[in-house]
Amino acid sequence: MRIGLSLGEPAGPGELVNLRRQIERAADDGFSSAWLSNIFGLDALTALAVAGGQVPGIELGTSVVPAYPRHPAALAQQALTVNAALDGRLALGVGLSHKVVIEGMYGYSFDRPARYMREYLSVLVPLLRGAQVAFEGETLTARIGLTTPGAGNLPVLVAALAPRMLKLAGELADGTVLWMTGPKTVTEHIAPAVTEAARAAGRPAPRIVCVLPVCVTDDAEAARAKAAELFALYGELPSYRAVLDREGAAGPADVAIIGDEESVSARIGELAKAGVTDFAAAVFAEGRRTREFLKTLL
Repeated sequence: MRIGLSLGEPAGPGELVNLRRQIERAADDGFSSAWLSNIFGLDALTALAVAGGQVPGIELGTSVVPAYPRHPAALAQQALTVNAALDGRLALGVGLSHKVVIEGMYGYSFDRPARYMREYLSVLVPLLRGAQVAFEGETLTARIGLTTPGAGNLPVLVAALAPRMLKLAGELADGTVLWMTGPKTVTEHIAPAVTEAARAAGRPAPRIVCVLPVCVTDDAEAARAKAAELFALYGELPSYRAVLDREGAAGPADVAIIGDEESVSARIGELAKAGVTDFAAAVFAEGRRTREFLKTLL
């Protein structure tokens, strides 16, 4: 299992400079990958192109870019351009986001989201592979080819938690990227579903990228309280609430990886046994100690 980092989105002046420093440090420390969320701050793809273009050797991923606000051809063109800027080191994580965002903020319909993602991937993935697309679905139409450089094997990972989304991630994409998903759920639900979908489609074994909060500390109780506060929102969003319930977790603090070096090592080991191919640590407290420990796992 490869070990990477989830990048904290910088705030205030010099955001892109600070992001570049995070990426440089991750690369210098030997982490295999670094992942940036696309929420309401920096555009993740643009930021990775600007901040990561001069930092060689480390895979840079989005976790994740919402599909709804942009046509798949526009996203394909942007992703290929970013991949060219990164010398082929981009991993494109895409997702549906949430009804409260897509309907409440953007004004798009969130009706039958899995159908939308199937149609989205049916356009996005062929364009990323350099193909001409002629597609007409219920929600999307595309009659286009791109001349953007860098088409080929840019990995596409789908934020997938529900069965239909996991099927899409294995059948049409290169795997899945997870958040707030513990080892029990990966073992019993995520890994079997996405792996079987890839096998049935004749595709290679999928990547399973798992992002979780991590804190190495001797005061686990205080760290859990901080995790409960920082990540409370994710316990309320329906898609994450569903996997927390599968895990038997009352809230996000229960899937956060918290404890001393031995206990954190054991929890990360459980993810490897569950089938996770890439673990990305979202370090949220005790940063120096946590990072120094994570480096021992590389």
